[in-house]
Amino acid sequence: MNVLVVGGSGLIGGEIALHLKKHGHDVTIMARKIPQAPVLAALPFLQGDYVNDDCDDGRLAGFDSLVFAAAADIRNLPYDGSVTPEEFYTKYNDVAVPRFFAAAKAAGIQRAVYIGTFYPVVAPAQIGQCAYVTSRHNTDVAVRALNSADFKVCCLNAPFVLGQIPGLDTPHITALLHYVQGAIPDLPLFAPQGGTNHISSHSLAQAALNALENGEGGKGYLVGDENLSWKDYLEMWCEAAGNPRQLEVREDDHPMLPNVIMFAGAGASIQYEPEDMAVLKYDRQCIRPLIQQIATSLSVVE
Repeated sequence: MNVLVVGGSGLIGGEIALHLKKHGHDVTIMARKIPQAPVLAALPFLQGDYVNDDCDDGRLAGFDSLVFAAAADIRNLPYDGSVTPEEFYTKYNDVAVPRFFAAAKAAGIQRAVYIGTFYPVVAPAQIGQCAYVTSRHNTDVAVRALNSADFKVCCLNAPFVLGQIPGLDTPHITALLHYVQGAIPDLPLFAPQGGTNHISSHSLAQAALNALENGEGGKGYLVGDENLSWKDYLEMWCEAAGNPRQLEVREDDHPMLPNVIMFAGAGASIQYEPEDMAVLKYDRQCIRPLIQQIATSLSVVE
């Protein structure tokens, strides 16, 4: 396959790009800027802004497959009051993403995978209530509606994604490691209520390749690996950081896992078994060893 990975400069898209390349496919990364990670910068690069560029200009010609891992989330939301969350997500997700997929279809791309989020599936009550969940639901529906006999597109609805690419800065993970080490003054160690499903970026990359090759057009797949309480998750990090302990569970807003990113609701506990493993065929039980790997590598760098 000759695959375009949109958002390939980030963790999820980058991991997918590397996995596709490892399995013998021609891979080009599309992003606004050249990737900072050397292993990603070594791949062919196509400059593009899916929101503001006219992607009907011929730049998508020649690709037969697409993975889109660039939809906007809370990390991209401006906090200067210039737009409301509804206005921002509508522009960047509801409008821009389906428009890009339509351009990909018109350019002759035959297979596509959209990396979505699990929230509209596991917390459907938030559709119409939460701007982010509503936007991702609308985008998912619009993208999959483009499926046709000559344009097979499916969606992977992913939970919290954890991973590491050498040379790619992940400040929230570095901050989390410092937190569980007890190295941030005046921030008490505790766990918030509830929990969620997690998946590694490598497992998600495996699922993306298998979805490109064997996914059912027009289908949304709920993917995931391990169901963990936030207590269990943070205690894994404490152990990996050399500071093992039993954490108290509190109702307080958590400094590393704040309520603002809990789109299913503060204190919600999301548990499920992933769907269609026979098709997507990705590794499971990866979170604890991945946490250990990340903690070790960051500690060595520091």
